[in-house]
Amino acid sequence: MGVGGRPCPDGGDARDDRVAGDGQLPPFFLEALEAQYDDPDDVARVVEGCHARRAVTLRVNALKSTLGEVTGALDAAGIAHEPVPWSPEALVLPGVREDAVRALDVYGQGKVYLQSLSAQVPALVLDPRAGQDILDMAAAPGGKTTQIAALTGGGAHITACEMNGGRADRLEHNLRLQGATNVTVMRMDARRLDDLFSFDRVLLDAPCSGSGTIGEGGARTRGRFTRVLVDRCVRTQTALLAKALRLAKPGSTVVYSTCSVLREENEGAIERARRGPTRFRVLPIDVDGLGMRGLPLLPTSVAGTLQICPTGLYEGFFVARLQRL
Repeated sequence: MGVGGRPCPDGGDARDDRVAGDGQLPPFFLEALEAQYDDPDDVARVVEGCHARRAVTLRVNALKSTLGEVTGALDAAGIAHEPVPWSPEALVLPGVREDAVRALDVYGQGKVYLQSLSAQVPALVLDPRAGQDILDMAAAPGGKTTQIAALTGGGAHITACEMNGGRADRLEHNLRLQGATNVTVMRMDARRLDDLFSFDRVLLDAPCSGSGTIGEGGARTRGRFTRVLVDRCVRTQTALLAKALRLAKPGSTVVYSTCSVLREENEGAIERARRGPTRFRVLPIDVDGLGMRGLPLLPTSVAGTLQICPTGLYEGFFVARLQRL
């Protein structure tokens, strides 16, 4: 899926560092979960979710298509689909592989985007509007960038940063395919943006360890999901979030998200940002107001933030909404 983590700029690949080669979760990961959750049932839920095989999900691209057109194409191909209560653009496709979707004309024409349900939450929390200047700080492969473009009807001015050349190529390809034309791609590390820039909305879907997706799809390498990787990502996240807050206009919104379930990458990033010079407050995410009452949530140590538990439908995902003061 075109979702979730990406390489930490200092090295390592969050999307591939999922599970030890024998299929067991790394001991340091289990120890971290046991340390951060008082209730053993919460740990058990995460472990169970890490071993679950997630259903294929997609997002209808409102810039090019409609729910009716896409469900019609799925019906014609004999692909079962289920709605998602909190998003009219999201569909769950039980019992199907992604290759079956990629073979459809609606996929090849950019009318759908393969995207996990959890990865669709940050852009909804961002609440982007037409006419706004919006920054996506770690944009490749473009799932959230194109979602923001669709949510604003193509009417927002979006800046999308990606420092890796190959990933930037993929980002530009997806933008063209999805019809997201009002996007400027900057092939650079977002930490190097001039502080003279300012934005109405900033999305930082930060490079992370990918611990919320660990185990998904089986192991690709042994031992790459390590404490060293997590520590490296934490340093990157700290610098990126400090930059995001500086680039946000006073009173504007920053959404911070990761596909991790580790507090040091999530609530820890918020706490570290509080020790920085840019003042902000946490704006509680109204799950009921967003119609997301059914999200499988875990307790968080920062009130108003969301920690989505990995399940057969959802990746482990953290989302926080901040307002620069």
